Amino acid sequence: MEETRQIAIEVKNVNKVYKLYDRLRDRMKEAFGIGRKVYKLHYALSDVTLNIYRGETVGIIGTNGSGKSTILKIITGVLNPTSGEVHVNGRISALLELGAGFNQEYNGIENIYLNGTMMGFSEKEIDAKLPSILEFADIGDYVYQPVKTYSSGMFVRLAFAVAINIEPEILIVDEALSVGDVFFQAKCYHKFEEFKEMGKTIVFVSHDLNSISKYCDRVFLLNQGELLGEGSPKEMIDAYKRVLVGQYELHADGTHGESLEDGKAQATEGMAGKHEAGYNPDAQEYGNMQAQIVEYHLTDDRDLPTMAVLKGSEFTMHMRVKFSEHIPEPIFAFSIKNVQGTEITGTNSMIEKAFLDSGEPGQVKDITFRQRMTLQGGEYLISLGVTGYRGDTFEVYHRLYDVMNITVVSDKNTVGFYDMESEVLVRDAEN
Repeated sequence: MEETRQIAIEVKNVNKVYKLYDRLRDRMKEAFGIGRKVYKLHYALSDVTLNIYRGETVGIIGTNGSGKSTILKIITGVLNPTSGEVHVNGRISALLELGAGFNQEYNGIENIYLNGTMMGFSEKEIDAKLPSILEFADIGDYVYQPVKTYSSGMFVRLAFAVAINIEPEILIVDEALSVGDVFFQAKCYHKFEEFKEMGKTIVFVSHDLNSISKYCDRVFLLNQGELLGEGSPKEMIDAYKRVLVGQYELHADGTHGESLEDGKAQATEGMAGKHEAGYNPDAQEYGNMQAQIVEYHLTDDRDLPTMAVLKGSEFTMHMRVKFSEHIPEPIFAFSIKNVQGTEITGTNSMIEKAFLDSGEPGQVKDITFRQRMTLQGGEYLISLGVTGYRGDTFEVYHRLYDVMNITVVSDKNTVGFYDMESEVLVRDAEN
């Protein structure tokens, strides 16, 4: 069916290659044709091919340095590809790096006219659009001040207001919305919805997996300059989660991904250390260390390591505890708090009546907590603990505070901390 759809953006076999020099003088020597060439080739993009169709909202995700911003700059003409072709059908409005296209010495009004003129509008046409731009930006009299005096929040308000009010057919946004406050972000996403209804094409890069899940029809996943895949938000977010923990690689036959069994094996062979992505190397810890948490990690509903969990799916908290003393009936615990520090939920083995035996010197225990995620989409922190009682005395053997970050990905957030999973029924009243 896709063959009959109109293509808005076509990217064919695009490469973007940079020369990396160890020393500045090596660059100077090459510029003047002196000596041998001393540089390494870095592929910011490697043979990337993709189509974006009219009326789609498309997300591009990947780790830092994967080539997301580079491909947007090539699509918008800010950069030229080293090789390959890009075809754009429609007027583009792009909100890329904060400050791109704005003159820092001009005030807000002057920058509106500057950007409008660059997009091909006449002064009269910009006059007609000015009230809607100012209303959306809502920065008051600051619009008459030089933009170099703006806060980053005011800057992005004005930049986004210009970008969406010049009637683009294709809107491209690169992480810029993370700067605005929550109310402005809500207004921008409401505008996204309006654009979708009008049949506009939207392409945006974001680390906000909740927004990717909620707004995108299709998602492209990049890693180290290569296009790993495309598909539904759920499929690509799942693949991205595996990229984050090194479980999604390019095989020798050119295919991508990993077997489920390989992922499980790697997960059990080496639980995450304290210095990997998503783990807090500065986590606070205390206790008498008679029992010690030596390893810990999370897995998703496929039993693969992850730092992101889809709302409504199952996930498992793992920790490994080593005993150096006889510990009568140790209690294993984990809790979740939000980034503001409010403890939201948690449990332990005593509450769950799961383990009432003793731990002996030299023993190592693997403990798992498996549950379904009902928290709202967002960022959370996990704390772990091993405690217990010696007679009537409460003992803390080892506690780790805010040791891990977990991202909950959701396309539906209700009110409050968690989802009551209500079933709503509306029907005609009986007379």
